[in-house]
Amino acid sequence: MLSTLSQCEFSMGKTLLVYDMNLREMENYEKIYREIESSITGAHEKIAECKKQILQAKRIRKNRQEYDALAKVIQHHPDRHETLKELEILGKELEHLSHIKETIEDKLELRRKQFYVLLSTIHELQQTLENDEKFCEIEAPEAGIKTGRKP
Repeated sequence: MLSTLSQCEFSMGKTLLVYDMNLREMENYEKIYREIESSITGAHEKIAECKKQILQAKRIRKNRQEYDALAKVIQHHPDRHETLKELEILGKELEHLSHIKETIEDKLELRRKQFYVLLSTIHELQQTLENDEKFCEIEAPEAGIKTGRKP
């Protein structure tokens, strides 16, 4: 019986040791579980941060592409200094052409006045000729009467 009791005590001690070992293993597994959960949470946060970085990198890349496209367009146009020179030259040319236009308009007005005077003179000459013809017609019969001629 002593041996049975001793075996029971040994089994009981062994069971208690296994139980303690299982408890420690459970605590160890829970600790590992918490560490894994923490790692997963950290990984999710890191993934979210990487997504933000990717979006920012995409935005930067898009902005660079737009910048490059605008730079190409800008390169096709002359710089400000050349443009200002061209504007100054065109301004002078416009002023010169305006002066020429005024001169031509003045000449045109003078020619209109001269043409009007010419037309008036022609009209007066026609009137004078008509009056002379009428006068000649009136004098011709009178002159025929004095000379004895018939018309």
